[in-house]
Amino acid sequence: MRVIKGSGRRKRRTGLKTITVMVLIICGIVTYSRTELDKEAAKLAKQVASLEQQIAEEEARTLQIEEQKAYVQTKKFIEEMAREKLGLVYPNEIIFEEEE
Repeated sequence: MRVIKGSGRRKRRTGLKTITVMVLIICGIVTYSRTELDKEAAKLAKQVASLEQQIAEEEARTLQIEEQKAYVQTKKFIEEMAREKLGLVYPNEIIFEEEE
């Protein structure tokens, strides 16, 4: 009887050791996967932040372009361009130029 009881205990111990090793291996795999997923999440969070910054910059640029578009259609802009580019003046306007 002793032989049977001893071998049963050995089998249980071997079975418990095997189960413990398997559980530890599974925990290791889960921990490694979690670490890799955390790294990927941090990388994607940086990418999202970068894209949000680019969106904000483009929205500001769009606003600036809209303002420039509105300014280009004003009479003041047209007068400035006529003076600078074409050298035009009003008929009753006198222009003084510096001599070199």
